[in-house]
Amino acid sequence: MDETRLERIERHLAELARTVEDLSDAVTRQETELARLSRRVDLLMQREAEREAEAGTAVFPDRRPPHW
Repeated sequence: MDETRLERIERHLAELARTVEDLSDAVTRQETELARLSRRVDLLMQREAEREAEAGTAVFPDRRPPHW
């Protein structure tokens, strides 16, 4: 049985709607994960700043050691 043009369009629209929902769910999960990771980075940065303040020295991880 041949599909009518309208049936093909309706089927395609339903597939697109399902894809949009799946992508929306993925973006929501990624947003939640990004917020969680950002909080962890902020906490680690705060801990490192406190550690540096206690030691009285700053650590420069982007600089090569003097022996290089």
